Amino acid sequence: MPALRTAATLLAGAALGSAQLNGTAPFPNSTHVNASDPNTAAAAQSFQTSPPFYPSPWMDGSGGWAAAYQKAQAFVSQLTLIEKVNLTTGVGWEEEQCVGNVGAIPRLGFRSLCMQDSPVGVRLTDFNSVFPAGGTIAATWDRGLFYQRGYEMGMEHRNKGVDVQLGPVVGPLGRSPEAGRNWEGFSPDPVLSGIAVGETVRGIQAAGVIACTKHFIGNEQEHFRQQGEAAGYGFNISDSISANIDDVTMHELYLWPFADAVRAGTGAIMCSYNQINNSYGCQNSHTLNYLLKGELGFQGFVMSDWQAQHSGVGSALAGMDMSMPGDTVFGTGRSYWGTNLTVAILNGTVPQWRLDDMATRIVAAWYYVGRDQINIPTNFDSWTTNTFGYRHALVGQGYEQVNYHVDVRDEHTTDIRNMASRSTVLLKNVDNVLPLSGKEKLTGVFGEDAGENLYGPNGCGDRGCDNGTLGMAWGSGTANFPFLITPLTAIQNELVANNAAVESVTDNWAASQIEALASRVNDVKGVAIVFVNSDSGEGYISVDGNEGDRNNLTLWQNGNTLITNVSSVCNNTVVVVHSTGPVLLGAYANSPNVTAILWAGVPGEQSGNSIADILYGRVNPGAKLPFTLGSTREEYGTDLLYQPNNGAGAPQDDFTEGVFIDYRHFDRAGITPVYEFGFGLSYTTFTVSNMQISSHAAGAYTPTSGMTSAAPTLGGNDSSTAYADVLFPANITRIPLYIYPYLNSSDPAASASESDYGAPASSFVPAGATNGSPQSRIAAGGAPGGNPELYDVLFTVTATVSNTGRIAGEEVPQLYLNLGGPNEPKVVLRNFERLSIQPGTSATFTADITRRDVSSWDTVSQNWVITTYPKTAYVGTSSRSLPLSMALPL
Repeated sequence: MPALRTAATLLAGAALGSAQLNGTAPFPNSTHVNASDPNTAAAAQSFQTSPPFYPSPWMDGSGGWAAAYQKAQAFVSQLTLIEKVNLTTGVGWEEEQCVGNVGAIPRLGFRSLCMQDSPVGVRLTDFNSVFPAGGTIAATWDRGLFYQRGYEMGMEHRNKGVDVQLGPVVGPLGRSPEAGRNWEGFSPDPVLSGIAVGETVRGIQAAGVIACTKHFIGNEQEHFRQQGEAAGYGFNISDSISANIDDVTMHELYLWPFADAVRAGTGAIMCSYNQINNSYGCQNSHTLNYLLKGELGFQGFVMSDWQAQHSGVGSALAGMDMSMPGDTVFGTGRSYWGTNLTVAILNGTVPQWRLDDMATRIVAAWYYVGRDQINIPTNFDSWTTNTFGYRHALVGQGYEQVNYHVDVRDEHTTDIRNMASRSTVLLKNVDNVLPLSGKEKLTGVFGEDAGENLYGPNGCGDRGCDNGTLGMAWGSGTANFPFLITPLTAIQNELVANNAAVESVTDNWAASQIEALASRVNDVKGVAIVFVNSDSGEGYISVDGNEGDRNNLTLWQNGNTLITNVSSVCNNTVVVVHSTGPVLLGAYANSPNVTAILWAGVPGEQSGNSIADILYGRVNPGAKLPFTLGSTREEYGTDLLYQPNNGAGAPQDDFTEGVFIDYRHFDRAGITPVYEFGFGLSYTTFTVSNMQISSHAAGAYTPTSGMTSAAPTLGGNDSSTAYADVLFPANITRIPLYIYPYLNSSDPAASASESDYGAPASSFVPAGATNGSPQSRIAAGGAPGGNPELYDVLFTVTATVSNTGRIAGEEVPQLYLNLGGPNEPKVVLRNFERLSIQPGTSATFTADITRRDVSSWDTVSQNWVITTYPKTAYVGTSSRSLPLSMALPL
């Protein structure tokens, strides 16, 4: 992290400029797609800049937020300047019980809000569940399971006393298959991710917890995401990586699922570590003010990622609403906000309406999910699992009971088992070798991934190792296992109950023992089950030289050799893959001795039982790949930036591929994948037929117009607050390094840790940034998620899906569109439905097509347009199996 900066440099990297963006192309240094001009193409360029957009839009209560907005305004109107600043500033790393806490407002009984990881369960506590990862549940293609997982995670956070769950994740989206945190998100397809995140947000918030969707935006790799972290790995760079993204790609790919999260009502958005077009994510006025709060109409609050804040005034004016965890660098006691924000209000550098809007957004989200009706104190401590410990762990003060060991798991483990089994993708099944009977004469289980971590399931901090079976990847997106059922244990339980024989070798390098057991299995016509994995995680942890991101797409722990050694002597070898994303399986897809392949993702606590349910036929697989499996890493067309490319300056990561990632790239390049996006087999068979399209009268698209109201100022005049009222109270016992909003003296310049707060605001505040007068509405905006007419249903597609086999099963019919233009992907996913169908019967697949689904982003009008190119709808069972097609009657 950089040293604390002075006020005059608070806006460094924050896109300084005077003009507002209103109907102009946002990235003038790039060449962009104009939807009306087929001869232009997307092009991201190094050093392109993010244009300024000020002022920061203020909340208006639209999109179902009216009641929460009114309550929040009434509450904030009662607050003093000190209380408002306390609400927006974290108290510091390890200074309270959660990974992030803001200051309390004891006068009104408003407790310190608790922010807690993670997107798979409650992090850093005990007696909680571990759910399947986002990239695993995405393989269910099941809206109901997306919601159920969100709701049950939300309930566990709620019952631990958490206010804000730091999840779900759609950034990274999955631009590069090796990216370390792809497993926390859902899919590189924006529609699958958008539907998944929307349902997850609804589930979390139905439980009464604020969902914090993250990381906004372009956070597509771990390498160089933080300058300080990169320095720890020996890289000499002055600033974090810049994700350089053109306007079309931003809208049609990376912003798409965030729009769905906003439309679903997410109460918080976390801004990211990286720069976007050479402006840091938490002070980028274009992405926060224009795209998120303006165009998408976001009503909640923007929270910084931990140490992602690089300025005080700059981040406030650019749209950030909450500083997490409050200190500039962990454990320093220094903050860009806190006292500094108090001074900035007093001297008019930040207008009161902006602070009022920050506080209103935070409190509105609290009311929106019903936190005012929930009174469960935080009953755990992130810094110890002991019953007693220090309330302020950083400084060793306040020894008391900090953990109450509340068991919040309910009956969730049964549901987790179901989620994980229904996330398992059957990729290969020669001659219906699966399901197994459980009465095979001899079953050989091979691989470290089948067994236990010798240190225990939580033996590696934040799961920062690849020992034993991969039930969870590593980083802040983790939680402690209450237990981890290994595949070996589950298979043993299955076979012993049937009086069958089962033996195992879980040392991947024990070549002679592996060969001996595999040969015996082959001799008696048994089955060999080989478990392999590929791990990844967050960049602050490196495992075997993989600095968060994977170095390649190969299997870990000698996995390739393990499969080869077993399958070379056993002609009935079943391979089970646990991985955080794509791996190279081409050699085994074509191997006659590998009779079945299953991808089981990152399944959570019930890993073994869920795979046994599939192997032994209690669950008929119906999952589909949420990404493409290629033959080589190069086939994906995108790669990570593993070495700095700008000397000591900020690495420049140019997203020159535009929207062509994953299957879209494979299609454009004419590459046949090993297994395509959306692919997955079943123990039964299905056909699709009888496609029909009906049209709906929706009317013409009307760009949003008119003016907003003026920015509301709530309560008294904060800038005229007497200095005596913002000094440290005489009766307060100050906790060392704790972040407070108070001043040390009546001289604001002396109290602020910024040496030149006395400089005229005009010297470093962008033009328009403090203007609270009515502003022009954004044409593509108008409500949470964007212009409401984007979600008008224009067509409904139906098709018949028939189970032609002999057992009940589930199929996922998928709807794709071709939008007709020469720069459009061959097909793009637009809808899907998971159907359960009895043998010999049929079901009807029904999928709506909205205006957004058939639109392209136009850089000139800065709006969505339906081009005149002919458009075709396709229905099938994967991105490469689309037997039905019809022209859309536009």
